[in-house]
Amino acid sequence: MAALGDGTRRAIYERLRRGPAAVADIAAELPVSRAAVSQHLKVLREAQLVSSRPDGKRQLYRLELDGLREFRDYLDRFWENALDQYQAALDRDEGGTQ
Repeated sequence: MAALGDGTRRAIYERLRRGPAAVADIAAELPVSRAAVSQHLKVLREAQLVSSRPDGKRQLYRLELDGLREFRDYLDRFWENALDQYQAALDRDEGGTQ
C-alpha cells in the first residue's frame, strides 16, 4: 500500500498500464527527473508491483499483476467485511419490523 501511496508512483504505475516503458519514456511524461523515476521504480519493484527486463542498453519496466492481485485480495477482505456488516444490519432491521 505504501508503494502506491505516493502520487508520482501512482502516475508511473498508471503509465505502465499502457504497456512496458523505459525510464526515459516515463520521465518524459512526468514533471520529475529520470533519477527520480528510477527511485520510484525501485520502490514499486521492491513491492513486486513492477518488474523489468533488459532491452539493449536500457531496462523496460512493466506491471507485475501478481503483486497487484495480492493488494486487491487485501482490500477485498475489507469490502467483504463491510458487506457482511451491511447484511447483518439489514437482517436486524427486517427482524425488528415484523
